[in-house]
Amino acid sequence: MSTQAPTFTQPLQSVVALEGRAAAFEAQISGSPVPEVSWFRDGQVLSTAALPGVQISFSDGRAVLRIPAVTAAHSGRFSVRATNGAGQATSTAELLVTVETAPPNFLQRLQSSTVRQGSQVRLDVRVTGIPAPVVKFYREGAEIQSSADFRILQEGDLYSLMIAEAFPEDSGTYSVTATNSSGRATSTAELLVQGEEAVPAKKTKTVISTSQVSQTRQTRVEKRMEASFQATSMMQMQVEGSELTQQLAHKTPPRVPPKPTSKSPTQASLVSKVTGVRQQSPSPVRHVKAPTPTPARWVELVYH
Repeated sequence: MSTQAPTFTQPLQSVVALEGRAAAFEAQISGSPVPEVSWFRDGQVLSTAALPGVQISFSDGRAVLRIPAVTAAHSGRFSVRATNGAGQATSTAELLVTVETAPPNFLQRLQSSTVRQGSQVRLDVRVTGIPAPVVKFYREGAEIQSSADFRILQEGDLYSLMIAEAFPEDSGTYSVTATNSSGRATSTAELLVQGEEAVPAKKTKTVISTSQVSQTRQTRVEKRMEASFQATSMMQMQVEGSELTQQLAHKTPPRVPPKPTSKSPTQASLVSKVTGVRQQSPSPVRHVKAPTPTPARWVELVYH
C-alpha cells in the first residue's frame, strides 16, 4: 500500500466575526494513511478544555473548528496540523473579532412645549446605537449638569431631563446629543415657561411686596389708569353735550315785545286821503310829506 504525506486541498481561510456571533475554520486534507489533526492558537495546542465552548471535528478529510459565540478574547492566529507516517502539513489563518457598531439613532426626539411657571418639566428622548451612545443635554448651547434642579435620568434607551420647578428664565432652546464611535446625532426643541406679573422669587416662597414690583409693571398700571381716565372724561363730555342739546331743544325762546305803534299817520293812509282830496276837488293839492316809519327794534336772544 502506497503512502502519501498530508496535503491541504483546501487550506484555512481567515475569518472576521462580530462579537457574539459564531465563527468557524474549515480545511480539506488528503493523505495516506489518514493523517491525525491537531489545532493551535497562537502556537499553543488548542483543546475544548483550553477554550471552553469550542467544537473540533475531523471526518472524511474535512477538519472543522467552530466557536459558537466569539468574544474579543478569541481573536488570534489559528493553525491546523495534519500528520501521518509520510509527513505533515500545516495551514494557518487569522480570527478577528470585532464589535458591531451602529451610529446613534433617535427613536423618540425632543418635543417643544409650553408650560406654566412652577410646573415640573420632563424632556424625553429614546436613542439607540452600538456601542451605547453618550447622551448630553444642553440649553442655549451650554451643557446641563445633573443637579437638584435639573436631573438627568436613564432607563434603557430612554434618557430624560427633569426640571423640578420651571421658571421663565428656564425658557429657551434645549438640545440633546448622542455620540459613539460610529457617529453623532442631535435633537432640538423649544421650551416656553409662561410667568405671572408678580411671582415668587426662585427658590423662595415669599411673595413680592408692592415696593418690589418692577418698573415695567408700574408703567403698565399707570398707562391703564390714564386710558381709563381718558375714557371716563370722554364719556362725561358726551353726556354733558347731550344734556345741553336737550335743554336747548326744549327751552322756550323769550317773547319779543310788539313793535311800538306810531300815532303818526302812515304813508298809505296819507296817500289815500290825498287821493280822495284830488278826486273831490280840482283845486291844487298840497303835497304832504308822509312821516318816516319808526324802525323796528331787533332783540338779540341769548340762550344759556
